[in-house]
Amino acid sequence: MFLKTVKILPETEKSPAFWNDRAQETLKEALNTQVLNKNTAKNLILFLGDGMGVPTVTAARILKGQLNGQSGEEYQLEMDKFPFVSLSKTYNTDAQVPDSAGTATAYLCGVKANEGTVGVSAAAVRSQCNTTKGNEVTSILKWAKDAGKSVGIVTTTRINHATPSAAYAHSVDRDWYSDNEMPSEALQAGCKDIARQLFENIPNIDVIMGGGRKYMFPKNMSDVDYPGVAKYNGVRNDGRNLVQEWIDRMKDQGGHYVWNKQQLLSLNPKKTNYLLGLFGPVDLPYDLERNADSDPSLTQMVEVAIRVLQNNPNGFYLLVEGGRIDHGHHEGKAKQALYEAVEMDRAIGRAGFLTTTHDTLTVVTADHSHVFTFGGYTRRGNTIFGEWDMKATDKPFTSILYGNGPGYKLVGGARENVSTVDFAENNYKAQSAVPLTSETHGGEDVAVFSKGPLAHLLHGVREQNFIPHVMAYAACIGQNRKHCVSGGTAALRPVFSSMAAVLTVTLLLC
Repeated sequence: MFLKTVKILPETEKSPAFWNDRAQETLKEALNTQVLNKNTAKNLILFLGDGMGVPTVTAARILKGQLNGQSGEEYQLEMDKFPFVSLSKTYNTDAQVPDSAGTATAYLCGVKANEGTVGVSAAAVRSQCNTTKGNEVTSILKWAKDAGKSVGIVTTTRINHATPSAAYAHSVDRDWYSDNEMPSEALQAGCKDIARQLFENIPNIDVIMGGGRKYMFPKNMSDVDYPGVAKYNGVRNDGRNLVQEWIDRMKDQGGHYVWNKQQLLSLNPKKTNYLLGLFGPVDLPYDLERNADSDPSLTQMVEVAIRVLQNNPNGFYLLVEGGRIDHGHHEGKAKQALYEAVEMDRAIGRAGFLTTTHDTLTVVTADHSHVFTFGGYTRRGNTIFGEWDMKATDKPFTSILYGNGPGYKLVGGARENVSTVDFAENNYKAQSAVPLTSETHGGEDVAVFSKGPLAHLLHGVREQNFIPHVMAYAACIGQNRKHCVSGGTAALRPVFSSMAAVLTVTLLLC
């Protein structure tokens, strides 16, 4: 899709009054925010943009604005509208620059962990099965389920990928998707693959949606959507059909299994108690490549998930992962990554429409960043995927660049001239400084956006494992419940002093 470049500065922005008025409006909003929401969080929603570092958020904001006919820089993402923003330190216990498994254990289980491991503490060693037992840690999804809430997982990756698996599995290796990927000694020692743990560890997860069908079916069993493609056949060596087992167990409990968009959207959420949706043999397609007729969008999956989970009067916990932001960056395909981030922001907006900040704590964050950046003194309104024709160099370059990755390319012993290629193409690999087959994660802090009950507790610069503790505290689940009165509601403290402060400052501004 071509994005029009906006070169004309809006006349209104030339006036100091424009900026002063906007600042005063923002100041009033900030004052109102100081009347803190100390309600109990009936519902909890965590949006996780995998690899969505701050540069990705900024670039996605510009892209979404440009898709809506604006220059982009002044646009507001849905996550931008959240009243509280903090920073999260993402390192793993054994890694300065983290991976998605150790970080998932932190923001879901409340415990920092080693890279490559999910749902186990740092005492567990990657790929060593015998270090699993006794080192398992539970997630906020389980804490919510144990408290009587409904729980759900929605992802654009395979459902047994690093991020979602930390919600239910205990595995010393994130790549043990099925028993086919596990070494024989690990199987003999009693370790279970992640797909199997999805259905056995917390057997009644109310909503499960994502990809990963091939890991659920017996070896060589044809995929329902790709019957002639061998690489999408089932891979399980134990001969189990985990999907059929789930269907048989849930058929009398209001459970429904779906594998395409039509089936998903034809469901009646009010009559659906349990939902298993597997929409791809591995990961779901990039949003730019999604078949709108057969593949559900993240926004559509989130809406159905929330409507099903809302059947429970005790509330719910929902984990939503925009997982392919990360994949786009790893492949050096910034356009794919940024469109994924924009789609996740649409899902955030839809979730906000379906819930209320009165009783729903919503948190948006990332597990880690990437070595993705954009710069070069581009003009206001320049398409985010555009070039900067710097006269002081021998050739132009795109604003978007990577520190390393597959986009490194020399032509005649020199950097490629981007004017000779279609850098607006969906799968264009942006230039990188260091040649690697796969671009790497970044080690900087990531943003944490929050709104709803006790969202203000997510402030400052914190360790990543702090996030689930705050969410659990807000919902009166897990270990911190002394502040809750009988019935599981939070004991609200007077906020008169905050109100007085707001009134005083407001009067001074008048």
